Amino acid sequence: MKINNNNISGINPYQRNLDKVVKPENTVQKKDKIEISSAAKEMQTNSIVQARQEKVEALKKQVENGTYKIDPQAVANSIVDFYKKQ
Repeated sequence: MKINNNNISGINPYQRNLDKVVKPENTVQKKDKIEISSAAKEMQTNSIVQARQEKVEALKKQVENGTYKIDPQAVANSIVDFYKKQ
C-alpha cells in the first residue's frame, strides 16, 4: 500500500481562513447620529413641561422648609391602582 501526500496545503490548513478574516483596524467605524424633529422640540417647550417644572420647584421649596408631608393612604392607593392597570 502506498500513501501519497497530494494536495497538502501546508502545516496549518486553517491559516487560509485566518487570512480571509477582515481585520478590525481596516474597517470604517460608523457613528450613531440623532436628529430631533421640530415637532419633538415643540413638545419639549410645551406648557406641560413648564407646569411640571413649576411643580418640581414647589416640592423642592417644601422639602427645604420641612413642610413636605407624605400622605401614606394616597401612596398606597396609587400603588394599588398601578398594579390593577397591568
